[in-house]
Amino acid sequence: MPFFICPNCKERSVDLDGYDGFSTQAIQCRSCAFGFLYELLEDYYPAPETGFVVCDRESRVLAAGRGVFELTGYRDADLIGRDVTEALALSDTTPIEVVREWGVRKMGQPLEIRTSAGIEKRVVVDFFPAYDDDGGLLLALTPR
Repeated sequence: MPFFICPNCKERSVDLDGYDGFSTQAIQCRSCAFGFLYELLEDYYPAPETGFVVCDRESRVLAAGRGVFELTGYRDADLIGRDVTEALALSDTTPIEVVREWGVRKMGQPLEIRTSAGIEKRVVVDFFPAYDDDGGLLLALTPR
């Protein structure tokens, strides 16, 4: 049974009726109508201050959910289309490479990012691979 999470409002859902998993249209959040729902293998409970970043198969940012601006100072337009490792100046790209190559989650990775003001900020990042044909990536950034 697929579990979904909205990168914007952080609402979780389960595809009980089979509609979300077999639709040919892009899945929208039923709570806030955000244009992305991210499928997870099992349920995930983010911290209240966690921000989500959705990337494509090339690690370019497709969407930034609520909490990303508060954490990084970057607005959606500042991030969309940019490589996530460059945009946030991630201190280590190894977890992204592992997630993309092996299709596994990497949880609780202590990293540093650089905010829009140039300040180094310590975060814990959870990395999730996309389980569809897109081959994308979801980053959950939580301040530590």
